[in-house]
Amino acid sequence: MYVVKSPLSDADLKTVSEALQGALVDLVDLSLVAKQIHWNVVGPRFRSVHLQLDEVVATARTHSDTVAERASALGVSPDGRAATVASGSGIGSVPGGWVRDGDAVGVLVDALGAVIGRMRERVAATGEADPVSQDIFIGITADLEKHHWMFQAENG
Repeated sequence: MYVVKSPLSDADLKTVSEALQGALVDLVDLSLVAKQIHWNVVGPRFRSVHLQLDEVVATARTHSDTVAERASALGVSPDGRAATVASGSGIGSVPGGWVRDGDAVGVLVDALGAVIGRMRERVAATGEADPVSQDIFIGITADLEKHHWMFQAENG
C-alpha cells in the first residue's frame, strides 16, 4: 500500500525503493558496527580511534535518516528493524570483546569498503530512474570514502 503517491513510474520506483532500502540497512548496520568497536577498542591509539569511530557513527546515522525520509517521500515505507538489518546488511560479522586498535581500524576499513561498494552500485542503478536519489547516494558515498581513506591511513 502506498499512502504517499510517488512521481516515479512503477518500474523506476521499484529500482529506487530497493536501492534506498538496501542503503538504509547498510547505514544502520555501519552505525552499529562502529559503535560496537567504539565501546571495545583498546591499545595505544585508543583515544584517536575511539573518537574517529564516533564520527563514522554520526555520518551513518545522519545519512540513514536522509535515506529513510527519501523513501517515505516516494511513498515507500522504510524498514530499519533489527531483523531486517541483520538479514540484509552487506557488512560481515565483527569480533566480540576487546579489539586492539589496529584490528579495530581493519574492521572499519572492511565494513566501509563493503558499504561503499554497494553504494556505488546504487549510484549506477538510480541514475536514470531517479537522479534525486542518485544524488543522495553520491553524497553518502563521498562521505564514506573519506572515512575509508582516513581509516586506511591509520594503519598505513
